Amino acid sequence: MKVFILSILLLTPFFIKAQSIEDTIPSKRLDNIIIKSYRVADLPTQLQDVHNTYLIGGRKTEVLPVSELSVNIAEKTGRQIFAKIPGAFIYDMDGSGNQVNIATRGLDPHRSWEFNVRQNGVMINTDIYGYPASHYSPPMEAIKNIEIIRGTASLQYGAEFGGMINYVTKAPDTTKTISFENLTSAGSFGLFSSFNALGGKVGKLTYYTYYQHRVSDGYRDNSRSDAQAQFASLKYDFSDKLSLRAEFGRSQYRYQIPGPLTDSMFYANPRQSTRSRNYYSPDIYVPSLTLNWNINPNTMLQWTVSGVYGNRSSVEFEGFADKVDVIDPVTLQFKPRAVNIDRYNSRTSEVRIIHHYQIGNLKNVVSTGLMYMNNNMHRLQQGKGTTGSDYDLSITGDWGRDLFYKSRNIAFSIENMIYLTPSFTVSPGFRYDRGKTDMIGYISYLDPADIPNRIDHNIPAFGINAQYRFKTNARIYGGISQAYRPVLFKDIIPGSTLERANKDLKDAFGYNAELGINGRMGDWMKYDVTLFRVLYQHRLGNLLLTDNNVNYIYKTNVGDSHTNGVEFYGEVMPVRSRTTYISVFTSTSFMKATYENATLAVGSENRDISGNEVESVPRWISRNGLNINYKSLRTTLQYSYVDKSFSDPTNQEIPTANGAKGLVPAYGIWDFNMSITFASRFVLKGSLNNIADKQYFTKRPLFYPGPGVWSSDGRSIVISLGVKI
Repeated sequence: MKVFILSILLLTPFFIKAQSIEDTIPSKRLDNIIIKSYRVADLPTQLQDVHNTYLIGGRKTEVLPVSELSVNIAEKTGRQIFAKIPGAFIYDMDGSGNQVNIATRGLDPHRSWEFNVRQNGVMINTDIYGYPASHYSPPMEAIKNIEIIRGTASLQYGAEFGGMINYVTKAPDTTKTISFENLTSAGSFGLFSSFNALGGKVGKLTYYTYYQHRVSDGYRDNSRSDAQAQFASLKYDFSDKLSLRAEFGRSQYRYQIPGPLTDSMFYANPRQSTRSRNYYSPDIYVPSLTLNWNINPNTMLQWTVSGVYGNRSSVEFEGFADKVDVIDPVTLQFKPRAVNIDRYNSRTSEVRIIHHYQIGNLKNVVSTGLMYMNNNMHRLQQGKGTTGSDYDLSITGDWGRDLFYKSRNIAFSIENMIYLTPSFTVSPGFRYDRGKTDMIGYISYLDPADIPNRIDHNIPAFGINAQYRFKTNARIYGGISQAYRPVLFKDIIPGSTLERANKDLKDAFGYNAELGINGRMGDWMKYDVTLFRVLYQHRLGNLLLTDNNVNYIYKTNVGDSHTNGVEFYGEVMPVRSRTTYISVFTSTSFMKATYENATLAVGSENRDISGNEVESVPRWISRNGLNINYKSLRTTLQYSYVDKSFSDPTNQEIPTANGAKGLVPAYGIWDFNMSITFASRFVLKGSLNNIADKQYFTKRPLFYPGPGVWSSDGRSIVISLGVKI
C-alpha cells in the first residue's frame, strides 16, 4: 500500500502537466445523429474464465438473461426459463410460481438441493448440513441473469454434486437518482401478480429495492397460493477500489396442498384434490454484507457475511391418496392434523481472494477461499394439531419430536489457473472441509440415550480442469472434480421404534467429470456438446436387520450410483438482420443413471438393486424452439419432451393402488410466448402455456409433499404489462 501511495504521488505532477497542455486542434460542432437498432438476446452465454473471485475456465457454464426472455416468469415456469439448458430436469411440486425445483445430470431436483444456490453471490440454501433445500425463492421479475456453473467447479464454493446456481438481481439505472419499474401479470386459475421496484444512485450510494405479491387459486382444487417477496440493496462506494454492499431479502408464501392422487384419480380428473385442510408455508430471511476491495490491479478481495433465518411450517392430514380425510361419525369432527415446524439459523462468513501473477513467461491466476459455517436447525414434528380446516399451527400436548441439528464447519479452497499458452489453460484445485454435526433433543418413542448422534466431516477433495481455445471461436473444455453431500437431518431420524440409525454414517462422496466442445460458426450457428459422468457413492437408504429375533429398519449407507450422459445445445440463425431475427434451437440430453453395489430393504427382505435405474432420471430430455423477432416483437414456440422415468429404486413399472410407486409416463408440452416493447418504456408479454392441455405429472415423490401422483398444470394463459419510469 505504501508503494502504491508513493507511486501516485510521484506520477501526479505528470498528470497535472499533461492536463495543462493547450489544445490547438480546431473544433467543430457536429449535428445530432440518432442510431436505431433492435437488440437480440444472444443466449445462453458463458461466463468469462475469471469471474469475480472464481476461476471458471475449463468448465461448462451458462448465463441466462432472464430479464430479456419472453417466458412465463410470473409463475417461474422452469421448462421455459431453462429451455436452453440441456438436461435440466424440472419438478413441478408445490404450486406454479412458488418454487424452482431443478437438477441436471441425474440428480434430485427437490428444491434445487443438489446445487449450491446463491443470490448475488450470497448462499441461500436453508441449511447445507441439515436441509440444503432452497426455500428462499426470489421472484423471477427481479432477476437479471441466472448463472449456472456445473459441478466441476464446485471446489471453490461448496463441493455440491450439481454445481452452483447464482440468481443475479437487476441493477438500478445509476444515471438517475430514482427510477421505477412495475410488472403486473394476470392469468388463468386466478393468477394475479404485481412486482414493483425502485432504484437509483445518490452520490456514492447506489440502491435497489422491490416488493412482489402474487396470488393464485391453482390448477387443482384446494391449491391456492399467496406469496410475497421483499428485497433491499444498498451499495456505498468509498472509492473506485473499495465498496460495501448490504442486502436484505425475504421470501414467503402459503400454499394449500391439494394432496396426492392415485393413477385412477389422475386419469379420471387430474384437477381434483384429496386434501382440503393441508397447508405449507416457508418464511425465509437472507441478510448479508459484502465487502469488495480491489487491492491492486492484480489482486481482489471479497468478504461476505450472511445468514439464512426463518421457518418452514406445515399442517397436514397425512397419508396416501387412498386414505380419505372425512368427518369421524363418532366425534362429528375431522381427525387432528399433524403440525411440523423447522426453524433455521444458518450463518456464513466467506473470504475470497483472487490474484494474477507470473512465473517466468507463464501467466497464472490463483483463487483462494476460506468459509466458516455455524448452523443451528430446530425441528419440531408430530405435533397434534387441530381438527379445523384453516392454517392453524397450534397443537395439543407436547411435540413428538423436538430436535436440534447443530453444525460447525470450516472449509479452505485453492485453485490455480496456469496459462501454458495464451490459448491453453490448466486449473488444478483442492478443497478441505472439516467440521461436525450434532443431533440432540427428544423423540417420544425412543430412549433418550439412543438419540444423540454426531457426524464428523473431514473431507479433502481434488479436481483439475483444462481448456483450449481455437482461433475459430471454439473451445475444448474438460475436467474432473470430487464432490460430496453431507448426511441430512432426515437421514438419521428413526421414524418409529422399529427403526434405528447408523451412528457411523458416511457423507455421500464421488465426482463429476465432463468433456465438451462449444463455439460458433460465423453468425449463423452456435453449439455446445458435453459428455459427462457423475459418480455418487454412499447413498442413504434402509436395510432390514434382525436383533434378538426382532426385525428392524436400519437407516444407513446402502450403495452407489453412476450417471453417464451427453448434453447437446445447438441453435441455427438463418436470418439475422437489423430488424429481423429467426432461429431454431434444440437443447437435448441423453443419460442413464444406475445403482451399483447397492442393497435396499424391500418389503420383508433386503434386495440387491445393482443395475436398476435411479429414480426420477429420464433418459431423454429435449426442448426445441422457434424464435421469430421483428423489431421489438419477440415470439417463441417451444416443444418440451421428457422421457418416462422410474419412481423408486426397485423400478416398479405397474402403479401401486395408492399411486406411490410406478412409472412416470413420458410427456410432451407445447408453449408459446411473446413480448413487445412500445413507447420506449412499456412492455406487453403473453404466454400460452401447455397449448394442447396435456395432462401429465413429473414425479412421484418419495417424501414431501407425499407419495403419489401430483398433477402439473394444464393449459393456461398469462398476460403481463410492464412499465419503466
